[in-house]
Amino acid sequence: MAHEHRFQALITWTGAAQGPTESYKTYSREYRVQIEGKPDLTASAAAPFYGDASIHNPEDLLLAAISGCHLLSYLALVTRHGILVTGYSDEATATMAIKDGKMRFVEATLRPRVTVAAGTDLEKAISLHHQANQECFIANSLNFPVEHLPEVSVG
Repeated sequence: MAHEHRFQALITWTGAAQGPTESYKTYSREYRVQIEGKPDLTASAAAPFYGDASIHNPEDLLLAAISGCHLLSYLALVTRHGILVTGYSDEATATMAIKDGKMRFVEATLRPRVTVAAGTDLEKAISLHHQANQECFIANSLNFPVEHLPEVSVG
């Protein structure tokens, strides 16, 4: 496997069509994310930062990236260990706060709920969440902790 992977996106401020940045509280924060070969994504600032609460924001997308990366890392690991996962969901949360004089993410908590086939070693299925965190590319790029509160059940 190659040791370097490049990604590219075009971000365009579409809110400009609603007027210039005359007032901090009133200009549109809407923007478009374009990645070649994929559907466009419309996003905005989060509501506390005067964005449109009805569409995605960078904070949502970062949390989704953390959770999605963990899911994919976990599924790769369970496959290598012969564990049959039949269901997975995660009610992930994250907190932003002022730390060291800057607004930043200070923690994220993943709550994966995994369903496995009968006969699965449940302890192993749970322990692989720790290894998934160690292997997750996104988690390895963060400067705040990601806690995992997994539950594994037979379904």
